[in-house]
Amino acid sequence: MKKKALYIINPASGIGRQKDMAKLIQNETDASRLDIEILFSKHPDHAFEISRQAAGNFDIVVAVGGDGTVNEVGRGLLNTETALGILPTGSGNGLARFLQMPFKVNKALDVINHGNIKSIDAIKINDYYSLNVAGIGFDAYISHQFAHKKKRGPLAYMQLISKEFPKYKSDHYKIEIDGELTELDAFLISFANSSQYGNNFHIAPQARIDDGLIDVCLIKDFPKYTAPALLISLVDQSIDKSKYDKIVKARKITINHPHPLLGHVDGEPVNLGKTVNIDIMPLALKVVVPPIHLRQTSNILQPLMEMIPLGM
Repeated sequence: MKKKALYIINPASGIGRQKDMAKLIQNETDASRLDIEILFSKHPDHAFEISRQAAGNFDIVVAVGGDGTVNEVGRGLLNTETALGILPTGSGNGLARFLQMPFKVNKALDVINHGNIKSIDAIKINDYYSLNVAGIGFDAYISHQFAHKKKRGPLAYMQLISKEFPKYKSDHYKIEIDGELTELDAFLISFANSSQYGNNFHIAPQARIDDGLIDVCLIKDFPKYTAPALLISLVDQSIDKSKYDKIVKARKITINHPHPLLGHVDGEPVNLGKTVNIDIMPLALKVVVPPIHLRQTSNILQPLMEMIPLGM
């Protein structure tokens, strides 16, 4: 029996491949397996509105875009029988990379044709939902700064980090993790569902997306001169071995802070207020995953290579 799939294309997303995407989708769809429809999102949160209305009426709703688009579409499908598909055309593609989605469009579309589905967890952080990684501290600060930049992509992101890192100061946090209170000066605190932010930068190397647990990554205040080693540890998936990093698996986290906290949810900037409640939503989302022969293998040098401008 044929399945119904809806593709939601974010025309503003990522790296400029959206223009011809509708035609590619039509050409690469296996019509013996799928009946498809294609829609374009028109404004922030429009993809969420479309997917929420599509839930229950389609077997698969595919996010065509980056991490923000994936989050919007996925939120609309939480706790439904409709599965999230991902056609990764953004600049970070954190969840897609973790799921080993191929980045060649024809292969990614073949994954959707196959329609292999598994259930994954999601994270609720106050009134927001994260499918990948959320957090507070330096990465959240950068997310808020980056939202105002015209230039996109990994290189622009790293340039912003290089500019802001020397003057950023760690903050003091009181954090309750499954009932146990901890106080620390932290550079950042991440709440990881998958292992990585995107671009194969792994903040929680041992994270599993279907274990009913959040990997709470507490990066303590550290000397600035150790930053290059910390960056490398994100790439080679050894940050959990750093003396400045502590990772705790948990189901519920609460943070109380004297000042309103900036946060990010799957890379998108959010304002979290003075109290932050983080809870796991076990197996709340169905997703389309690649069969073995279509899985994308990661290159450990890829994150560093993507920062190098063309022509160098």
